[in-house]
Amino acid sequence: MSAQQAISSPPSGFATEATAPRSPAPPRPALVSPDAGPPGPAADAPGLPLRAQRLCALLAATAHAHPQRIALVDPPGKPGWSGRPAIVWTYGTAAEIVARLAGGLCGWRLPTESRIGVAVSDGVEAALAILSVEAAGHVPVLLPALLDEDGLVAAVQAAGISAVLTQSRFGTARPAERMRRVAARYFGLRYLASFGPDVPDGVINLDAMVVERPGGAFAPGPGGVVTFAGGDPARPMHRSVEAFTAAIAAHCVTARMAPGDRLLTLLPGSDLRGLVTGLGAALMAGASFEPLPMFDAARFAEALARPVTTHLVVPAPLEANLAASRLPATVASIVLAHRAPARLPPPRLLPRSHGATVIDVVAFEETALLTGARPDGDVALILAAPERANPLSTLMSLRRDPDGALAFRGRACHAGALQRGIPQPDFLDEWMPSPFRTLVEADRATQIVRD
Repeated sequence: MSAQQAISSPPSGFATEATAPRSPAPPRPALVSPDAGPPGPAADAPGLPLRAQRLCALLAATAHAHPQRIALVDPPGKPGWSGRPAIVWTYGTAAEIVARLAGGLCGWRLPTESRIGVAVSDGVEAALAILSVEAAGHVPVLLPALLDEDGLVAAVQAAGISAVLTQSRFGTARPAERMRRVAARYFGLRYLASFGPDVPDGVINLDAMVVERPGGAFAPGPGGVVTFAGGDPARPMHRSVEAFTAAIAAHCVTARMAPGDRLLTLLPGSDLRGLVTGLGAALMAGASFEPLPMFDAARFAEALARPVTTHLVVPAPLEANLAASRLPATVASIVLAHRAPARLPPPRLLPRSHGATVIDVVAFEETALLTGARPDGDVALILAAPERANPLSTLMSLRRDPDGALAFRGRACHAGALQRGIPQPDFLDEWMPSPFRTLVEADRATQIVRD
């Protein structure tokens, strides 16, 4: 089925309600919040001011200008592991659904700027959850996908989460049932809502919320995001909207996409690495976002074969597999995502391999992302001698001391431990030491280690 067919003839259920004719919705300009503006990496020209924007504002801006452009794409095999239909969403439809969900969240008796957990492994629903939390004026907290029940209780307590958005099914797991047990153990968790099907008793049905709530203007809010360093439930990290926008823009300067291109990712979106290289990059470029949260080789090949300019984001260990594969000519770039500490072996995918630009991105926990394109911007070269990086960058700078220790500087690296009741410190443009250092051989970093 083509994208246009999927939009005009969606499957039954939630998708039908989201796209079928209904009472007139608010005009598109009403969806554009005050901080909206034209999408695109503001960091393209060094020295220009970077305008901080929430992800929901980027969505709304493209929805206003290009409502029929594809925004979100579900993988074909989604019904088998989630019980939900696979949908192709336009920017206009996605913005309206987000507005309806945000309207429902605004009806909850929560203070503005509350922290709301997102425990959704399903890529598109996770995107809708993050965007609707922002659009309701709250701060999304991305709960690590691998946490067990005890870990979730610890994470909810550490981050001071007042509500959680989740899903009823993900493969054999039942996330909504598990979060209901978490809520019984932590009375500070006041609201629990889930995408269907078969939403458990006592859990708010988000699909029904979409049907019953009218859309409207996005509420003002602080933006930003909370993630967990190393997936540790005791280490929530807060990143302001300015630092979050800067991190996306710094990545997009190298990982360029044109409006209307497709970003196809195998990374989970529950940490800074996955969020910046996935949903954040797609929305900043005005591209479509297609996550594959449950990997299947045949489904991956099917998705990759779609005739659209594609930017592929994969875990770095898949480099050897891709080097041995014949990729479609539509693949314009391949982003290999590393997480420090990590080894940096000799490259297998050569520059313009398979006709695609090869880009590495290294995540230093939830603090910094270093992105470089091979060959001149190879991160192994930059980590060995940071002076090779763009000296004009005001978003992020890297320093390597004589002992190999790394330090970061710039707005894109401004993140700090979340401490309940204590305001986050203002941004200071100074060097921040890190627990990482690099080992170098023949002018290339071969390994990033943690002290």
